[in-house]
Amino acid sequence: MSTKSDIVIQGGGPVGLACAAWILQKFPAANLTLLDRNPAEDEKLTAADSRGIALSHGSKILLDTIAAWPHDCADIHRVHVSQAGRFGRALMTREELHQDALGHIVRYRDIHLALRQALRAIQLKSPNFTWQHIEGEAPSPDAKCVVHAEGGLFKTQDWVESGRDYGQSALVGLVEVENAAPHQAWERFTAEGPLAVLPSHYGSNILNLVWCGSPESSQHRLQLNDEDFLNALQAEFGSRIGRFLKIRDRRLYELGLNYRKQITKDNEVWIGNAAQTLHPVAGQGLNLGLRDAFLLAEKLVAVYSGSAEHQSSTELQSALASYAQSRKADRTTTIGLTDFMARVFTSNLAPVVLARGLALTALQWLPPVKTALARQMMFGRR
Repeated sequence: MSTKSDIVIQGGGPVGLACAAWILQKFPAANLTLLDRNPAEDEKLTAADSRGIALSHGSKILLDTIAAWPHDCADIHRVHVSQAGRFGRALMTREELHQDALGHIVRYRDIHLALRQALRAIQLKSPNFTWQHIEGEAPSPDAKCVVHAEGGLFKTQDWVESGRDYGQSALVGLVEVENAAPHQAWERFTAEGPLAVLPSHYGSNILNLVWCGSPESSQHRLQLNDEDFLNALQAEFGSRIGRFLKIRDRRLYELGLNYRKQITKDNEVWIGNAAQTLHPVAGQGLNLGLRDAFLLAEKLVAVYSGSAEHQSSTELQSALASYAQSRKADRTTTIGLTDFMARVFTSNLAPVVLARGLALTALQWLPPVKTALARQMMFGRR
């Protein structure tokens, strides 16, 4: 890079794009560079990753501030949680929380494209912003502050600091069902892991499927013909939404937890999947990353929108230390809750099975506890 930037963001995925957009929205004159491995044109991305991603209502509120909410999404009004073949269930509704929705399901590519379009609109008023589309090895960033937002998926990451391999894979796809209620999400805990059936924008009878199991079982299910796969799914899920009729777009993702103990070092900071990669059991990965990006933008704008005398390395390190401290409670709670659910809801030990059935029953009959859990999922820890 020919000129030194105040801020370089490495990574043009949703979290990196959102961080850049929030910085420039709050401070259009920011001297900011975004290093993006994706092509400048959108054509290839329109045919890219179509898996459904869970976004909380809190994330929608944040993305609305930069006009980056996708047009195509499916709202969740009710979530039904149960155990396969065991007692214990809980039902959460939007009415209980006095919210328009509990959450939303958006295709990954749609949120990616919506953020690219939002950033392009903000770019028109940002004279010092450079959006570099790079191929091959990324240049060494020459910047006062380096934001690492290139995370990737669990098994593709080149860093492992703390975490665990759950020995699980997620089989995702789109399934057509006979009798689905609109805006209803189902999470069913099986002997091998969670099985989620979630709304999609294709209509009330075309649902997103996330079926977690051992790598061997998941690979076997991937290779089944459609009829045998649907029969296996029916046997595991039951008949609450009628018959499963069709399946398409089956793919596998390996699951694990990686997280950095320290998310800042000198002039560097890690956000999103570069800071933590979570199991999808609670649908919190991207939501946590967006909260990272939003708060970091606030901290960096406070440093670089002021007078030059307040833009020293000491001021930056103080701001990054403040950022790390302010993210500690939310990261710890969300990582801990997700890890706990991923492990406890796959155990077949009799005492654990009994305890989680009692927990689901208690959750149903103790509204304050259910509300507190739902609000953590929607808005994070503040």
